[in-house]
Amino acid sequence: MKTKRPWAITALLGAALLGVLLIAMGAGSVYIPPGEVARILTDPSQEGSFATIIRQIRLPRVILAALVGSCLATAGAVFQGLFKNPMADPYVIGVSSGASLGAVVAMALGLQLRFLGLDSVPILAFLGAVATMLLVYNLARTGGKVPVLTLLVAGVAVGSFLSALVSLFVYFADERLHQVVFWLMGGFAGATWHYVGMALPYTVIGLAMVGLHARELNVLLLGEEQAQHLGVDVERVKRILLAAGSLLTATAVSTAGPIGFVGLIAPHMVRMIIGPDHRSLLPAVALLGAVFLVAADTLARTIISPTELPVGLITALCGGPFFIYLLRRRGLSP
Repeated sequence: MKTKRPWAITALLGAALLGVLLIAMGAGSVYIPPGEVARILTDPSQEGSFATIIRQIRLPRVILAALVGSCLATAGAVFQGLFKNPMADPYVIGVSSGASLGAVVAMALGLQLRFLGLDSVPILAFLGAVATMLLVYNLARTGGKVPVLTLLVAGVAVGSFLSALVSLFVYFADERLHQVVFWLMGGFAGATWHYVGMALPYTVIGLAMVGLHARELNVLLLGEEQAQHLGVDVERVKRILLAAGSLLTATAVSTAGPIGFVGLIAPHMVRMIIGPDHRSLLPAVALLGAVFLVAADTLARTIISPTELPVGLITALCGGPFFIYLLRRRGLSP
């Protein structure tokens, strides 16, 4: 049942995010009580092993997980609204495949690149994602316009081709096979402040671009012809939203690997509670995506501690049944 107070839900999700961040920073092979975590975060003079663990290891990890969760969830909401397809997620136009190919090439070939403190994997993953976005957009462009159906077909075709190239590089990875496979499962094991610094500005830019066009995204739900009559520059808005969603996806994949289902679960859950108005939907979706991925990452690194599972496995275990539920709910199951 949809609530008439969407901002109350958003505030509740904000409080939930703060709570899960405190819990996540305390959880692990070395347990740190939430009160101690709060003291370390609020008092820069705190020193010792607990302070080092929090500030240098767990804090950048949970912040990166929150940023990636927000990126994937918001991108999912944008693509679902833009394509009018509730099954659309951030990987629908092949951006994830492009990022994966860039990362796998860097690992399989052992490339040694450094830029602003980042190594070759996130650099090539980001470049691969952006290049794929541009390729799909130009392939789908006909007569100055980008029909949604053509865009989807181009995305599937390019994504399938790039996925085949990823499989080819995996096959020849040899001694780097474990590293490649682990990255393709998605995770935050190597999270540092450098990765946070890379993800933060692009996350802010992408979220701002989407937020500024929430009203136009609502109008597009009425149909492109109706939106045109209401004064919306449809092609311009589609380009902006496509670029913003792709930027958010590229940011997430280049820093954490391909993590599925976040962009599918969060928008649907929020939409069922507060309705389809993107002006209130998008902030709540970003917060729920952050909560979900921080919680999933905490579970991934503690459930069989000290061994760590890829967070992509946890999200897949949650998202698979949810996807089946959506199929049955829409009457699409056999």
